[in-house]
Amino acid sequence: MSPTERRGRLRNQGASWEEQVRTLADIMAAKGSGDPPVSMTVSVAFGCPFEGEVPEARVVEIAKAAADLKVDEIALADTIGVADPWLVRRRIEAARKVIGDIPLRLHFHDTRNTGLANAFAGVEAGVDVLDASIGGLGGCPFAPNATGNIGTEDLVYMLERAGFETTYDLGQLIELGNWASDLVGKAPAASVSRAGAFPVPA
Repeated sequence: MSPTERRGRLRNQGASWEEQVRTLADIMAAKGSGDPPVSMTVSVAFGCPFEGEVPEARVVEIAKAAADLKVDEIALADTIGVADPWLVRRRIEAARKVIGDIPLRLHFHDTRNTGLANAFAGVEAGVDVLDASIGGLGGCPFAPNATGNIGTEDLVYMLERAGFETTYDLGQLIELGNWASDLVGKAPAASVSRAGAFPVPA
């Protein structure tokens, strides 16, 4: 590992991914039968603000290490919002080959306006757990110009429009998105909070 690579890997958590996997192993070794489930997230599974492109082989290696430790859930995250739907599908397929039946979760930021398309690709690939944020609020402290996660309202609207059942009340999500945005003094990033639902409720 070159000094540049070493510095890049240490800038977020202060440890390389190999060191973080060893920490995860310690956590799993200490976990008791009644303890909460452990979820492991590959936080830059599609691109890194320090190193650039992330090799698929590394994502697979991390996912396999977590699966071997028998974590309860594995997540692939696009924390800086650089993924595209085709890459998402490939990474899901590659991860699934090594994680077996461990549930897979997806986490997309909408920095470059591809978050909802990436969520669609994930659903098409069979993933049914996706992170989102009311109003599309949020960000990332180590990613330049990063925006929040995909808006919960946008995700729920897309899925329900397509016939999926989410159990969420879209009208209440829109109200919450606007309320939260007003609270922090920002316009909602979620498009549905700005445009409203369709068909318009009677």
